[in-house]
Amino acid sequence: MQLKLSEATQILERTPSVLTAMIGDAPDGWVRAREGSGTWSCYDIVGHLIHGELTDWIPRARIILEHGPEKAFEPFDRFAQFREDQSRPISALLEQFEFLRRENLTALEALNLTENDFPRRGLHPELGEVTLGQLLSSWVVHDLSHISQIARVSAKQYEYQVGPWRDYMSILKA
Repeated sequence: MQLKLSEATQILERTPSVLTAMIGDAPDGWVRAREGSGTWSCYDIVGHLIHGELTDWIPRARIILEHGPEKAFEPFDRFAQFREDQSRPISALLEQFEFLRRENLTALEALNLTENDFPRRGLHPELGEVTLGQLLSSWVVHDLSHISQIARVSAKQYEYQVGPWRDYMSILKA
């Protein structure tokens, strides 16, 4: 399937409300539970998404449009959320994420992109040359990956409570 910006935007618009529906009023213990050592909680994932809104998608799109591959992207810190205030409730993080996403989608619309812009190239510090279309597609897939991760982390809270049904729950095998 080829990238269609209108479809991609629809997915990106929905992510904040999907996450709010999934975990917005969940108990703190549920939101902060992890699958095991070195894994992320739902709280950590939302923090990661916020950091992406601040430093990744739109800033990198602008670098591609303004500089092409002549200027490399700033490296993305996948663990920046752990240096943020951990005392805020999940509802505050979700509100911040929704606000930032709305701002970024407004900024994306203001770029007036067309399919002719998608092949434009930028320079990723680890991956090398990438295109604007790949960046925008990755934004959508990144959202969906983390929605799936939140569902999996949440499901694993009852991994052993489901008893013999565990064998039928594919999400628990991931």
